[in-house]
Amino acid sequence: MIFVPGIYIALITFPGIVVHEFAHQLFCRIFGVAVFDVKYFQMADPAGYVKHEPVRNPVHQLFICLGPFIINTLLGLAIAFPAAVPVFILGEGNFLDFVMLYFGFAIAMHAFPSITDARVLWETIWHGENTPMWLKVLTVPIVALIYLGAAGSMFWLNLLYGMGIAFGVPVLIIKWLAHYC
Repeated sequence: MIFVPGIYIALITFPGIVVHEFAHQLFCRIFGVAVFDVKYFQMADPAGYVKHEPVRNPVHQLFICLGPFIINTLLGLAIAFPAAVPVFILGEGNFLDFVMLYFGFAIAMHAFPSITDARVLWETIWHGENTPMWLKVLTVPIVALIYLGAAGSMFWLNLLYGMGIAFGVPVLIIKWLAHYC
């Protein structure tokens, strides 16, 4: 197992951190949740954060928490997809293709919500007033998956996820389209 301090990983993959925090802020804006402070990237722990007012609707907290998973995954795939075709299918990638693959990978690598996101989600859903039971039940596996993702990140799960989204999924889609179209 190779140990690389998180600050170096953050520096190398900072576009993913910026998009991660932007996704939190975007969902705050969508749901009308006031944002007090945003740090898109810093060379400290945490590498970024969004401080917002308490949500009035617990469903909004679910989306604010999962925003980076949605946005980072889709944006990472969208950026990497056009570059993956020439690089992995045609074997003719140029410099711009590799830059796009890097950005797609770096963004997708930071898709997982943080443990802090899981804690805030849990507190909001389980200790908030008027939270419907269906939302409480839905939150249990989501929070468990966030914790598993955080634990898996110690074993490079986030790196593998970023590679899968940026490199693997485009190739699978192209091969599927080639086979069925």
